[in-house]
Amino acid sequence: MLRQHLTIEEYTKEIGEAVSARLSTSLPAAWEVPDTLRQAMEYSLMAGGKRLRPLLVVAAAEALGGNREAALSVACAVEMIHTYSLIHDDLPALDNDDFRRGKPTNHKVFGEAMAILAGDGLLTHAFYSVVQASREYGVPATAALSIVEELSRYAGPGGMVGGQVADMQGEQGVTDLNQLRYIHAHKTGDLIVFSAKAGGHLAAGSPEQLEALERYGRALGQAFQIQDDILDLIGDESKLGKKTQSDVKQQKVTYPYFIGIEASRSEVDRLTREAKEAVQDGKVPNPQRLVEIADMLLRRDH
Repeated sequence: MLRQHLTIEEYTKEIGEAVSARLSTSLPAAWEVPDTLRQAMEYSLMAGGKRLRPLLVVAAAEALGGNREAALSVACAVEMIHTYSLIHDDLPALDNDDFRRGKPTNHKVFGEAMAILAGDGLLTHAFYSVVQASREYGVPATAALSIVEELSRYAGPGGMVGGQVADMQGEQGVTDLNQLRYIHAHKTGDLIVFSAKAGGHLAAGSPEQLEALERYGRALGQAFQIQDDILDLIGDESKLGKKTQSDVKQQKVTYPYFIGIEASRSEVDRLTREAKEAVQDGKVPNPQRLVEIADMLLRRDH
């Protein structure tokens, strides 16, 4: 049920708290998991963050009249995938970052080997969490199967991992704007597209509704990443929880590098409008929260 009386900030906080509560018990206590592995997984998983992808799963499901409790299982799954990718991104072999969300990165606390294994654990456990939406909350097996299939696709070699490889190989002076769009579409955008579509699957969305949610997620993901590029140049480190100028130091290609700050801001505005229009043409019955999320991301400073 939609809680329209809540502001978008209150709604975001409510969903974030529900996701965190579910994540805190996502590893069954009865499982024989080595203590250090459990601690390393929970260290990054419970470090906070925007919880954007889980928020989109729930908001998209509720926009089509879906069940929040079932959506939370899939919301947790996408947060596990996102968190594992951050743990691995921060490793010395990739971005070599010391801080994430204002805390020392996982490998700085637990060592590189345990950080790799914590990421592996989160990646694998995500699929268990998706299945619980079906087992515990009655989501039809066909919908759960579609979600598993799309999570594999959007998080895998043709999706997020492929985008990470392109990002790793990209260099200023070598990569062009089309290649940068590929990086953004896959490294960041694909999990956002997945999140919106997963909510649609959970609510038994029609093909037309799923297509609208996919267009929404695609535009929103691009806008989100360009805004990240802008904040890396001019953001407040205390709010971001990590060092700024990291893209410059690593000579990574970004939208501001190609078209400048002001043109990048204009592109974020255009993509935000595109995202909102995708769910406001009548196919999605209750698009308010999805529209508010797009506007909230446009205003963000971290």
